[in-house]
Amino acid sequence: MKTSGKISQNMNLQEEITVKNIDHLGLVAGLIDDLGIVEHINQLVGEQPGEIVNPGLAVKAMIINGLGLVSAPLYLFSKFFDGKDTEHLIGEGIKPEHLNDYRLGRVLDKLYLVGVSQIFTIIALAAAQKFEVKVETSHLDSSSFHLHGNYDFDHPSVAFSAQNSPENESNSSASNHPIPPVPISITYGYSRDHRPDLPQFIVQLICSGDGDVPLFFKVASGNESDSAVFASIIMEFKNQLNLDSLMVADSALYTATNLNILTGCRWLSRVPQRLKQAQQLVSQLSETDFIDSAVTGYRSSEHKSNYGGVLQRWLVVESSARLESDRRKLARNIKKSEVEAQKKIRKLSSVEFACAADAIAAANHLSQQIKYYNLGEIKTIESDSKADVSSPNHNEACPLSSIFKVQAKLELDARAIAKETQASGRFILATNIMDANELTADEMIIRYKEQQSTERGFRFLKDPQFFTDSVFLKSPERIEALALMMGLCLLVYTLGQRFLRQSLQKTNSTLKNQLRKGTNKPTLRWIFQCFQSIHVLGIQGVKQVSNLTAERMNILNFFPVSCRSYYLLL
Repeated sequence: MKTSGKISQNMNLQEEITVKNIDHLGLVAGLIDDLGIVEHINQLVGEQPGEIVNPGLAVKAMIINGLGLVSAPLYLFSKFFDGKDTEHLIGEGIKPEHLNDYRLGRVLDKLYLVGVSQIFTIIALAAAQKFEVKVETSHLDSSSFHLHGNYDFDHPSVAFSAQNSPENESNSSASNHPIPPVPISITYGYSRDHRPDLPQFIVQLICSGDGDVPLFFKVASGNESDSAVFASIIMEFKNQLNLDSLMVADSALYTATNLNILTGCRWLSRVPQRLKQAQQLVSQLSETDFIDSAVTGYRSSEHKSNYGGVLQRWLVVESSARLESDRRKLARNIKKSEVEAQKKIRKLSSVEFACAADAIAAANHLSQQIKYYNLGEIKTIESDSKADVSSPNHNEACPLSSIFKVQAKLELDARAIAKETQASGRFILATNIMDANELTADEMIIRYKEQQSTERGFRFLKDPQFFTDSVFLKSPERIEALALMMGLCLLVYTLGQRFLRQSLQKTNSTLKNQLRKGTNKPTLRWIFQCFQSIHVLGIQGVKQVSNLTAERMNILNFFPVSCRSYYLLL
């Protein structure tokens, strides 16, 4: 009997002990809390009486899922939380089974009704103000995201029905939006993913030069052209956020139409090299026309332009790194052109012409088509042959008993090669800020180099470990709402990384990187990896955190208090 009692007592004790994972997700949850995302979502979307998981908490769960560092597509959403302490991370009483596909879908529908860009802008602006993100410069770019599956391109989605569900009859957000927004088109277009065979949608992103923080996020149809919308996006961003930020964009912005739309807005853009005026300028400048920049590896030459009827400064920039790269590329292209030209000459030499004039004309035509080379020593060889009056090359003025063939030699086009060699390593930046004291030549180069902020954002969103790597949803409306989750994940990640780096710099501290060397600019992804295998132990209702080493506790000191609270360090 005593043995039986001990077994029963041990079983009861085991039942009162729980072990659940939180890993790095406590950091993510704390950052979400610090940004007030749950409160913003609930205020914008509205809550329903009796909801176990309100929209704000559902969004919190989706962001945690998105930053979970696992390739867990959204249709495995609830399984992602198996074994994780959902009550600790998301809210009391919330279990993995509450985070099901149905609840997820309904929240995505509601988010779409309110408006993806509106929701993101409100949250991002509040976060930027709280974290004192500098907005002297903002950077615009776009990228495509391909989808797998079949889509009906001719008819609007019929899968979306949140506005008609009984659940939303009393929802204030639904009543405020009786007519749902027009959904994007999932269709084919220019693919940045090099997958033109797949339908896609476009994400347009504006990030701050300070910390790569996304400030504007918009989803567009898969065939939308950057040059057609970039100017209107900048003006929308400027009006919504009421900022006088220097807007930086790539050459897609630089059209005469766009420059005239941007009245009252300060901008900096790259000039497309295809413009005849740009080609002439970069190839005509000599080495003495450039001055060294304070930015290492660059030289510049400043000029004025009135392209599109807009007075502006053009800065021709020469990059030493790009100079070497362009000249290596030029050498490869010259060699490639030579091989292709030799093939065309051999093919031409086998063609029979009815007269010498036709043969010479064909050789001259080929010479104009060959890049970096010309045809020289062109001559014809005449031989006897029976005329074929049905031949398209037949000419009544030529002798009917003769045929003509071409012989020519390939000669380098020294002028064309010298012109491209001169233009190597050069590109043009343009701005409507005419006062060089307000924006110097060196600052133009620096600001444009910061354009990588949006490129880094897109690399993050397209990482194989990110949950949107393979988008599968069939409704354009839900795809658009899912894209909002992508943007919010990027917002949480960049602000968390920026906060960490600033904390390290302020205290003159470092953390060990992957090579175990000290750095004050660690990536947040690396810090996430350092927090694997951390558990929340529940022993008779009392929580403890296991595997919280001294190194991990030190890292937590550089994060907001809201993050430390999830590891019970208050």
